[in-house]
Amino acid sequence: MEKPNSVVTASRAAFLLVLLVAITLLRGVQGTIGVNYGTVADNLPPPLEVARFLLENTIINRVRLFDANPLILQAFAHTGIAITITVPNKLIPDLANLPSAQKWVKANLLPYYPDTNIIRILVGNEVLSAANKQLIGNLVPSMQNLHTALVGASLDRRIKVSTPHSLGILSSSSPPSTGKFRKGYDDAVLKPLLNFLRATESPFMINPYPFFGCSAETLDYALFRPNSGVLDENTQLMYNNMLDAQLDATFSAMKLVGFTDVDIVIAETGWPSAGDPSQVGVDGRSAAQYNGNLLRHVTSGIGTPLMPNRTFEAYLFALFNENRKPGPVSERNFGLFQPGLTPVYEIGILRPTARTSVPAANPTPVASPINPVPVKSKNWCVPKSSAEQDDLQKNIDYVCGLGVDCRPIQESGPCFFPDTVRAHAAYAMNMYYQAMGQNTYDCDFKHTGAVTTIDPSYGNCKY
Repeated sequence: MEKPNSVVTASRAAFLLVLLVAITLLRGVQGTIGVNYGTVADNLPPPLEVARFLLENTIINRVRLFDANPLILQAFAHTGIAITITVPNKLIPDLANLPSAQKWVKANLLPYYPDTNIIRILVGNEVLSAANKQLIGNLVPSMQNLHTALVGASLDRRIKVSTPHSLGILSSSSPPSTGKFRKGYDDAVLKPLLNFLRATESPFMINPYPFFGCSAETLDYALFRPNSGVLDENTQLMYNNMLDAQLDATFSAMKLVGFTDVDIVIAETGWPSAGDPSQVGVDGRSAAQYNGNLLRHVTSGIGTPLMPNRTFEAYLFALFNENRKPGPVSERNFGLFQPGLTPVYEIGILRPTARTSVPAANPTPVASPINPVPVKSKNWCVPKSSAEQDDLQKNIDYVCGLGVDCRPIQESGPCFFPDTVRAHAAYAMNMYYQAMGQNTYDCDFKHTGAVTTIDPSYGNCKY
């Protein structure tokens, strides 16, 4: 199922981009950020304009389509952007027949490749959640036939076949170490599917949405904000965000059936910027926090408690607000961009040259920075004198967990001494504050931080 503030200052966006690049270089790894390009709308710009915008104005280098729209595939020709195309659910039974699969590849892929950089075919979307025996029974045979068709075209090494799943495939997910596939799906469908993915070196793809799993009490946990964390008593591992817990629950389920060597890709995840009054955390600031923090986290190289030291290929949902989508208001407001290609909010995906052309007044403002501190005057973020040590430790865990370089406050680092939680928190909190562009609300840390004009640097420890 497809799911997925005014524009912040260019300085804030630039800091975000610098932070991402710095993290990547320091860790020696690189995550991949893509976007889901849904088209359930009657006011979207032409595909050629969209392709040019993504290429010239954003750092997005991967796009997932929910079909194989020829106009969109033609539009992305010669851009180099990696494209994932999708076989609609209703066609799955037909592709269980090899000639039909070969015909589909010939009609929907070969006319556009290699001019358009197609890298993956997805067979349906959340097929197991459809509870349709015909679709489920034909899923793996259809994937196998499409792969065979790619082999026949000598494209199997360049184009992979997979299918995305909702987390409804899990019968247990909390704590993450107890993750388990639903009985009936595990042996009959998921084991053969995972065998196919392993044999073809294709990823297992999931659609995790902390938005749909959170409550008022777990909102901070879902948004990667500072929180008390959740301990998995089986592993004694602490979880500071819901996405990691969802990913590790999936990993645990895969481990239970013997497939820890198959990569996990986040096929779609996102957060709406508007919704019904009864929905929790539905606003532009929350959407910007989730997507921005997710972007930093999956590209940081930190990984998850059960999958440490790795990055994730992740596709944000969605590129646009789609005004023809049914359901609650939130379903039409998962977009990063308005149809006019202006950001709903900024999370650091616009190139610096593009930000200068972004209109100062967003036609549909959603949230604005709260009392932003001008970047021209140097300020620092430090802990309040009244802040408790436990709260400051949570701030350290939160910032360092996002991938910010915390090596200076580790042993032998220039800011390790004084070896106190308060001193280390001062460094970590300020690093986050500076990277986010010196906005006062980025020094709040649940009322434990304060902005100062006095430089806290000392010796070789530079803030």
